[in-house]
Amino acid sequence: MDEYIDIVDANGVPTGTTELKSIIHQKGYYHNTAHVWFYTKNGSVLLSQRSAKKTICPLMWDVSVAGHIDAGETVKQAAIRETKEEIGLTISENHLKKIGVFECFQNYDNGIMDNEFHNTFIAELKVPISELIIQEEEVEALKLISLFEFEKLIKTITNNGNHFVPSNKTYYEFILKEIKKHTTE
Repeated sequence: MDEYIDIVDANGVPTGTTELKSIIHQKGYYHNTAHVWFYTKNGSVLLSQRSAKKTICPLMWDVSVAGHIDAGETVKQAAIRETKEEIGLTISENHLKKIGVFECFQNYDNGIMDNEFHNTFIAELKVPISELIIQEEEVEALKLISLFEFEKLIKTITNNGNHFVPSNKTYYEFILKEIKKHTTE
């Protein structure tokens, strides 16, 4: 789907202009995304496998929920909408704990110039994974892994069979540290 997205400057500040997502990726305009990492109190993290249909990093495991922020939408509204769309889970703003904004500037062989600011949240997953409903265009599969296994995969990111996006290692390390603060692992 080619939705309109707000363009931001190199500091992540809205410019007041919007453009289609396809044009933003073609021209490399800066834009915002919302990321939600779900964890359980007993020390697991929910990973989402990117759909085989995705043009960027298909079938790689990554953040629980992620998506572009539509034009005029707040970061939290986008996080809530994307969570409902991608995994069928209804959450509210008070479930979200913002942990930071991360620059992710990448160019891909297919011509996409993706200059994103990941507005990142963590949230406790309070339902069994079996109750989640995946959006097949976005998500291939879901799994819960222990924080120990998450850490192990991060440490071996360049030789673990492309389980995770290798360029995101520092980002994953920060996520692990933040989730550990909220679990009883």
